[in-house]
Amino acid sequence: MSDLPLATDLAAIFLEDVPLIDLRAPIEFKEGAFPTATSLPLMTDEERAQVGTCYKQQGQAAAIELGHQLVGGAVRAARMEGWLAQIAAEPDALLYCFRGGLRSQTVQQWLAEAGVTRPRVAGGYKELRRFLIDTQDKASAQCHWSVLTGMTGSGKTHMLADIAQAVDLEGHAHHRGSSFGQLPGGQPSNINFENTLAIELLKRRHRGEQAFVVEDESRLIGRCCLPLSLYETMGQAPLVVVEVPQHDRAEQIRADYVHDLWLRYQAIFGSEAGWPLFASYLTDALARLKRRLGDQAHRELDALMQTALKEQALNGSTELHLAWIRLLLTRYYDPMYLYQLGNKRERIVFQGDKQACLDYFAEQHAAQQAG
Repeated sequence: MSDLPLATDLAAIFLEDVPLIDLRAPIEFKEGAFPTATSLPLMTDEERAQVGTCYKQQGQAAAIELGHQLVGGAVRAARMEGWLAQIAAEPDALLYCFRGGLRSQTVQQWLAEAGVTRPRVAGGYKELRRFLIDTQDKASAQCHWSVLTGMTGSGKTHMLADIAQAVDLEGHAHHRGSSFGQLPGGQPSNINFENTLAIELLKRRHRGEQAFVVEDESRLIGRCCLPLSLYETMGQAPLVVVEVPQHDRAEQIRADYVHDLWLRYQAIFGSEAGWPLFASYLTDALARLKRRLGDQAHRELDALMQTALKEQALNGSTELHLAWIRLLLTRYYDPMYLYQLGNKRERIVFQGDKQACLDYFAEQHAAQQAG
């Protein structure tokens, strides 16, 4: 086995989007993997558990023997067929297991005996993951970061599409970052969230980019947790404040969290099945704010929301949603934002309307390119 090739250039794997065959058990893959990885495990979760128990009780030799018994004969043939088919589809694919040890070495040997030689990743998943964590930490420490902030409903996420330096954290997290931010389809695992973010930064730094703009976020975006190094950097970064009137912000929230999100539910689940899911999404999101709003304020807002949902279900109109949206901004989101902004005013380097902020970032980008 020692003569079989190793892949050691971890940066190239991510920069070139090299296909990967993940030989770990399905439960390991679910916890975290890489965007170009396909799960084709050597052992099932149950088989892995049996081998692990045997290893603890009887040692490595017995565990290896049990592994060959569990993955032998027709089982081995079926799994070989899967690996060979994947390599036929992606001839550049690399193999990895957790540490680049027995599992990937075994499969690599079996493939070689079948006339197919593919490298395995040195250090396996563990080294790939460590490389991405280090990549993120270096980007957080070495790059110039700016934070775009503004009151709820300012359309900050939409603005990122027009900012060359933007990194869309909410896009990576598949969540809009507030109590109402949950999107159909769920979120990635925290490891996958961190991995895709680190890979984007790796690629962009490789192209020479060293300055980035992110939207103001708390440590948690839904259930995805920002890497500590990045969160701490954002907490010290210069702030650009976009100023948008409440009327426009309420309309933006209606567009994003009512109209557009309903269309998403409708597209995924259909009108009949999607409607109760959408209505529950809004109702549950408001309920999560009950403790902070207080019981009376929550009941008032919920009544307005239910009236708006009934109207929407009846004739498709979303106009009545503006009542609870404006009230929620006035009573909860705007006061909270103003309080938080008051604690970090010394970090503000620019403030203005959307176009002024976009122009500011464009000027900064041009200066960075020239420099």
